[in-house]
Amino acid sequence: MVSVFVADQATKLWIVHELPFGTGAWHFAESYQIGWRHGGLEVIPGFFYITHVGNTGAAWSMFSGRSGWLALLAAATLLAIYFWRRSLGLQERFVQVGFGLLCGGILGNLVDRLQYGHVIDFLDFHFGTYVYPTFNVADSGICIGVGLYLIHSLRHPSETS
Repeated sequence: MVSVFVADQATKLWIVHELPFGTGAWHFAESYQIGWRHGGLEVIPGFFYITHVGNTGAAWSMFSGRSGWLALLAAATLLAIYFWRRSLGLQERFVQVGFGLLCGGILGNLVDRLQYGHVIDFLDFHFGTYVYPTFNVADSGICIGVGLYLIHSLRHPSETS
């Protein structure tokens, strides 16, 4: 948990200090070709960029503009995981790693919402004309953590019910 949180906050601190907010805003022209509006760091040309954008919503900007409610949901989720940790099967190392990643990610994004009013996203991938939603280290921890728990649940259904 601590390593995901520290990595997330360190990378976001670097982004805040090195790239102006809004760097990496994309727009679609009439021909649906992607055009660069504000710049950013091109890491792998045509594929991977480092940008600086804010997300007031959840994954894929769902519930945009509801950062306060999402912060409350994040805090409630962390409390629920803590209080129900025994019934969630957190005795096994595999599950502990998964929930550590999940909780570190939730905490990282929660800190952003409280500090900036939005989550800082900066990892920007492009697959041809498709632009994957920009994300951050915390989001990766959340997704991997949930994935590990799902794998555990499918392999050991009686332990997670």
